[in-house]
Amino acid sequence: MTISAVEAADAALEHLEGETVPRPPASVQLYSVRDALDADAAATLQRLAEIGLRSVEPYGLTQYVDVLEPALAAAGLAAPTSHVTLLGGEHEAAFAAARRVGVTTLIDPYVPEEQWTSRDAVAAIAAELTEVARRAADEGLTVGYHNHWWELEQHIDGTPALEIFADLLGDEVVLEVDAYWSAVGGVDPVGLLERLGDRVVAIHVKDGPMTRDTGQQQPAGQGGMPLDAILAAAPNARPVLEFDEYAGDIFDGIAASLAHVRTLGVVTEERAA
Repeated sequence: MTISAVEAADAALEHLEGETVPRPPASVQLYSVRDALDADAAATLQRLAEIGLRSVEPYGLTQYVDVLEPALAAAGLAAPTSHVTLLGGEHEAAFAAARRVGVTTLIDPYVPEEQWTSRDAVAAIAAELTEVARRAADEGLTVGYHNHWWELEQHIDGTPALEIFADLLGDEVVLEVDAYWSAVGGVDPVGLLERLGDRVVAIHVKDGPMTRDTGQQQPAGQGGMPLDAILAAAPNARPVLEFDEYAGDIFDGIAASLAHVRTLGVVTEERAA
């Protein structure tokens, strides 16, 4: 996939009659390009900008903030959301890093599988994250959580643990739903998004055979995920492209994913009403 093809897809989108795009622009989870990022952060972010992205989602924000701050500015990229550890007393460092690079929504990306096996354990996670979110709100920041498959695969009294968790969260906490991992966990991502409603502010968009074998992931539109229905189920959520792994050139894969979601009405930068 070339840049010109991506631009052509965007141009075609401009001519759709009655276009209404209420959702935030597309982003990409930088974990997808972790090897390139470690080798040369500035060149990696510049290449993402050349593909057509205007927003990215960092991971390990407190670890990478010193590198990301100048590289984001040089590439002209925003980082409205970021993955970062918030639980276990690590939120203050995360807040400070967010202020440096302009992140407004901090998303805790991982609570181990063994902590989702009982209602009491899930309630404890929800209570701690809600308290962090209340402290974050005092600094103008929003806090959220990102799922893997196990929060959906594990059921408590017949309900996926993630949905128990969502019901126990304070109103301050938002969710970033990884639709692919929802499918792997055995829960229809479309129905999940509909049930979670406006609490979902971002969706991880990836494709493939919907198995735990991350090496089989494919660009958006080339696997089994019903991405059009997924996006329609959460019309105000930011699409965040991601590959846990990709057998081909990762930048070509991201460009192909971006081209596909553009055909579904997703844009890469804010547009005038």
